[in-house]
Amino acid sequence: MNRTKEQARKRLHMRIRNKISGTGERPRLSVYRSSKEIYCQLINDLDGHTIAAATSKGLKGTKSEQAAEVGKMIAERAKSAGVEGIVFDRGGYRYHGRVRSLAEGAREGGLKF
Repeated sequence: MNRTKEQARKRLHMRIRNKISGTGERPRLSVYRSSKEIYCQLINDLDGHTIAAATSKGLKGTKSEQAAEVGKMIAERAKSAGVEGIVFDRGGYRYHGRVRSLAEGAREGGLKF
């Protein structure tokens, strides 16, 4: 059976999601990467609520620099919401490039994985 890249990514993401879940004290940092932008959300899966979100829309620089900036933004918003630790959900993407830059930016901002 032939799968497209997107179908393979979604299948991998579902396998990851079966293993991890976010709580109020330790929400899930979910990452979505499009060809132009990168988006992330802090999600409490028990209540089904998004605590904070950040996107690269309107930021300047390379895509990796934008992703690092988004990581810092989500860390700042998480701190203001009273969140210190998170569970990282890479969304089926490899921990490489923009996804890694976002995670490192969030760590620099003070979030604990």
